[in-house]
Amino acid sequence: MQSTPSARQRVCVLGSTGSVGANTLEVMSRHRERYDVFALTAHSRVDELLAQCVQWKPRYAVITQPGLAQLLREGLKAAGLRTEVLEGSGALSLVAAHPEVDSVMAAIVGAAGLEPCIAAARAGKRLMLANKEALVVGGAFFMKAVKEGGATLLPIDSEHSAIFQCLPEDRSTWGRRIDHIVLTASGGPFRQRDHGTLHRVTPDEACAHPNWVMGRKISVDSATMMNKALEVIEARWLFDLTPEQIRVVIHPQSIIHSMVVCRDNSVLAQLGTPDMRVPIAYGLSFPERIESGASALDFTTLAALQFEPADMQRYPGLQLAWDTLRGAEGSTAVLNAANEVAVAAFLAGTIRFDQIHSVNAHTLDAITPSSDACRSIEGLLSLDASARRAAEQQVSRLRAP
Repeated sequence: MQSTPSARQRVCVLGSTGSVGANTLEVMSRHRERYDVFALTAHSRVDELLAQCVQWKPRYAVITQPGLAQLLREGLKAAGLRTEVLEGSGALSLVAAHPEVDSVMAAIVGAAGLEPCIAAARAGKRLMLANKEALVVGGAFFMKAVKEGGATLLPIDSEHSAIFQCLPEDRSTWGRRIDHIVLTASGGPFRQRDHGTLHRVTPDEACAHPNWVMGRKISVDSATMMNKALEVIEARWLFDLTPEQIRVVIHPQSIIHSMVVCRDNSVLAQLGTPDMRVPIAYGLSFPERIESGASALDFTTLAALQFEPADMQRYPGLQLAWDTLRGAEGSTAVLNAANEVAVAAFLAGTIRFDQIHSVNAHTLDAITPSSDACRSIEGLLSLDASARRAAEQQVSRLRAP
């Protein structure tokens, strides 16, 4: 998993209109001599995708929501651009695995990013993974594609990037060095809120993260700490760890992004301001480093760095990470699907904030993955669909009078 970038990289940005995708383009704009945009993709934000195409003039632009491709084509024609528009989810895999692409930023939220990530891995791309769900859903199947395709897998989540930055480039030495890792978590916006009032949390309150600017889905995940549960699962595969080797600690300042505890009990940590452009820049330039645009960390202004254990009563979903990793293969895919349904229902006002965990737990009880469900993309997608149906049934029960 080592790669030295060529003098100029041709980059495909999956999910370019989201926060990670937009930050990727912002970092690349600081280094125009190093990067070309080969393809940009979005689900439905036509105007934003069009503006990005005007700036970057990619070969391809992909819009996955049906009925919007013609609108994008008309906008590109009016702008005098020759960018070719592709439509549908299948086009994501086409551009991710295109032979002219060097690097892929996988920034699509949710299980929808699994297929293009697998395609990029099999094609041996430099794969910058911001889509944690690809590993949560794909697990061993995804890592097999990375190995067989000879891809370079680079984590973009700030926590996993921090762990990666603390380890040597030679992956074969990791097992001899690591005792365990510690993923830090801010605790989200409700770390100190009266637990008895969580049922009254509104979507806007849940999306108001104290440290990070993120999309609404991942902001809700941060408020429930389900994002950390998914990160625990992702870390198991990224760093080939047992569940017992992964721990979580609350660190409200989000200055230490995660830590590696070595076998001699030395602790290696990566620090910085909470800015996604840092791990993005590292992923784009690895093993080099380039200017990211993030503010420098001023130690003289840090009054204290706090740490506290994660309250499992306040964040009941966090324990599901270890439960599913120890459970039947495919359980993590069920958890991810249920959570996507539950968060969407909460954001739509269908269920309460405190009912998200109920949907997740009931879905895990309802679905038992078959032994071969995780052996193919088709099996994984079928499992995902089954879990979503079960979660939707639970949502319907909760909203029934």
